[in-house]
Amino acid sequence: MITFSTNVGDICIELDMEKAPVSSKNFLQYCEEGFYEHTIFHRVIKGFMIQGGGFTAKMKEKPTRDPIVNEANRGLSNVLGTIAMARTDAPHSATGQFFINVGDNTFLDHTATTNNGWGYAVFGKVVAGIEVVKEIEKVKTATIAGHDDVPKEAIVIEKVTIS
Repeated sequence: MITFSTNVGDICIELDMEKAPVSSKNFLQYCEEGFYEHTIFHRVIKGFMIQGGGFTAKMKEKPTRDPIVNEANRGLSNVLGTIAMARTDAPHSATGQFFINVGDNTFLDHTATTNNGWGYAVFGKVVAGIEVVKEIEKVKTATIAGHDDVPKEAIVIEKVTIS
């Protein structure tokens, strides 16, 4: 269990090591290294998702390890409360950023081994604190430092606890 203590409240995440071992181990390693502490949820889109794990409150991107293989083809679905790896348009480009689905986003699921069909790898779910996720979803956003959908007031991951 991973607990993100944010300035809005705690979010507890359970990893699915069986169905998404690469993504889960990658995320856990970032947690163990303290990488996510003092990062923000830098992209919030109502009805879609909240994204974090890559930027400081000053919108400075943090350096990451090498990308991992995309496990979106392992049978987990992007539904409300699941956590998935964020990535670029390239299917196997996920590093440290993640997002939590605030709705059922099954259009993000794997459909084919093509660039458009790969999808986004789910690797766990929120088991406590979904109300905190929903509070984050409601914040006012703006374009900041060239990035859209950034909360006007920083939503900070202050501490990460592994239990």
